[in-house]
Amino acid sequence: MRNWLLPEYIEDVLPAEAMRIEVLRRKLLDLFKVHGYQYVIPPMLEYMESLITGAGHDLDLATFKVVDQLTGRLMGVRADMTPQAARIDAHLLNHQGVTRLCYAGSVLRTKPDGLALTREPLQIGAELYGHAGIESDIEIQRLLIKALQAIGIDEIHLDFSHVNVFGSLIEASHVDAQLEQDLYAALQSKDQPAVASLTKALDHTTREALLNLTELNGDKAILAKAFNVLPATPAIKKALDSLQQVSNAIDQLGASVSFDLSELRGYHYHSGIVFAAYAQGYKGPLALGGRYDEVGQSFGRARPATGFSLDLRGVVSALPPAKSEMAIYAPASEDALLASKVESLRNEGYVVIEALAGSDADLTELNCNKKLEHYNSGWHVVDVVKN
Repeated sequence: MRNWLLPEYIEDVLPAEAMRIEVLRRKLLDLFKVHGYQYVIPPMLEYMESLITGAGHDLDLATFKVVDQLTGRLMGVRADMTPQAARIDAHLLNHQGVTRLCYAGSVLRTKPDGLALTREPLQIGAELYGHAGIESDIEIQRLLIKALQAIGIDEIHLDFSHVNVFGSLIEASHVDAQLEQDLYAALQSKDQPAVASLTKALDHTTREALLNLTELNGDKAILAKAFNVLPATPAIKKALDSLQQVSNAIDQLGASVSFDLSELRGYHYHSGIVFAAYAQGYKGPLALGGRYDEVGQSFGRARPATGFSLDLRGVVSALPPAKSEMAIYAPASEDALLASKVESLRNEGYVVIEALAGSDADLTELNCNKKLEHYNSGWHVVDVVKN
């Protein structure tokens, strides 16, 4: 095996693409900043107890584990920064009011995931703590739309669900853990015959409601149908009302909306509205988000929470190929006027590459389409004439 080969689904990002990703990362963090979201940098490694607390079995499976040579305790390389942000809110900041946090950094996963099919996504996200109302959910969703638009993605589509519809049906019928898991799997695949078989022993109302969930997916008309065919319990009515409010708010931003009430992604992690963002040209979701009020309690301090995250490497994968920024070539010289000109151009934002004495320069490799030449007692930028 050649020593320069990388592990499967781990790859380098080359200059043009790396610079585009970095420019967009800064752009998104600036967007979050002006909306009041404070930037945090969680560690790459944490003890497993805190890294996956309240996040469910899926995150445990996605986490690379190592033994701490100092303490002998099991540690994990972060696979998701959301639980880390919740820990920071709960234990380090300890604010009583609303806290807004954002983050950007690489995470590592045991298996490839998402649009880029990489095990090292660049995760960027925003989280809002301390507010349980629908207004904070809508704020997060609006921020997500603005973030995708800032990247250059138009015609954004948001797909919504609410885990409390399924959760309240399960709770009311006192379904055991194994049946709950089996029903969850069947609903995720919209396998109506499997749902029918699994619910034979349940009461008629719950059975019909669970069967109906497999068909409650589509545009805004689905909500009206859901109000008619699902039990009119306070929990279900509140969930559907929340989805209706979200739909009305997103309409004003120009994004299209759909609903899938059998979508239970993160069911054991999320506690309310969940959503995924899609756009033309992408095979899967660009971003995922939702409410996860229970995670703060796992850290010893119950806090309402909602947020979203996206993999920037995955999102840019469907954009046109990145191009390196063109540069200006400066010859090797001790002329103080040349040094002053180079500094002036760089201060204006131009890329200027200075020649090194004794080395040949390939202007194509250097991506230089202009150069500095001396005439009329000064240094001037001129076009490179190609042979």
